[in-house]
Amino acid sequence: QVQLVESGGGLVQPGGSLRLSCGASGVSFSNYVMAWYRQAPGKQRELVARLTSANFTYYVASVKGRFTISRDGAKRTVYLQMSSLRPEDTAVYYCYAGWQHEYWGPGTQVTVSS
Repeated sequence: QVQLVESGGGLVQPGGSLRLSCGASGVSFSNYVMAWYRQAPGKQRELVARLTSANFTYYVASVKGRFTISRDGAKRTVYLQMSSLRPEDTAVYYCYAGWQHEYWGPGTQVTVSS
């Protein structure tokens, strides 16, 4: 059974950092596009960062220079390193994998507040 599970969310003060992890099981994701999305209350889910199998990256403008998406060597875990966090980064963050099929994790809450 294919599963994506996020971890690393929590409460952080503005200006702080968090690293989200997405663990994959059930299939090798080496050929997949991996991505992080987020959904804030009352808003649509938006793409935050994307990493292709060739290691090309994309970031939404609001997180460029602050967030970094990466994949480990075994390609079983994808990370989102988030720095200089702002209150507007508060959202549920979802891991996504797409190629022949699409998979989503259940999400992890990130709250940026003083």
